[in-house]
Amino acid sequence: MGVELRRASIQRHTSETRVELSLDLDGAGVSDVATGIGMLDHMLTLFAHHGLFDLSAKCDGDLEIDEHHSAEDVMICLGQALAQALGDKAGIVRTAHSYVPMDETLARVAVDLSGRPYAVFRGEFTGSRVGVLSTDLVPHLLESLAFHAGMNLHAEILYGHNDHHRVEAVFKALARALDQATRKDDRRSGVPSTKGTLNN
Repeated sequence: MGVELRRASIQRHTSETRVELSLDLDGAGVSDVATGIGMLDHMLTLFAHHGLFDLSAKCDGDLEIDEHHSAEDVMICLGQALAQALGDKAGIVRTAHSYVPMDETLARVAVDLSGRPYAVFRGEFTGSRVGVLSTDLVPHLLESLAFHAGMNLHAEILYGHNDHHRVEAVFKALARALDQATRKDDRRSGVPSTKGTLNN
């Protein structure tokens, strides 16, 4: 039998954005990201690197309005790609968490690839933007990812004062938690759920 390829490609074309995204869960951390939003590009690049996911994400959006539609739609596509690449989720670890320090900041992210979307974010930012990315968008981007991935996601900034470090620590912790949760557990042959499914 061949090796199962856990990959997905997603396209999302609307009147606001055109997004093309591909994800390989069993990659090497290679990324090719161009969303038009520098801080989001940085976060997705380190997400791929620290999660050991291969990720390509291109977005042509209505940045003349603001960054909201582009950032949101990219995260929607990332969530859809994650769900598609996982398939029936047989044999995965399913739940994981990670603490990541970034200089003076510490963030914690816990995930459950349960099929039931939910997102909780606890944290505050000092300023309204990091680069051109609105800090008030960060919780919404995590919600968009969680909803479309069918994932339970809890993210918390435990402390810190630099907004760039706060956002970066969250995305790194998210990457490392998902790296663990999406891994195959050799001891398990079926779906890690007593109800027999993780898709609803």
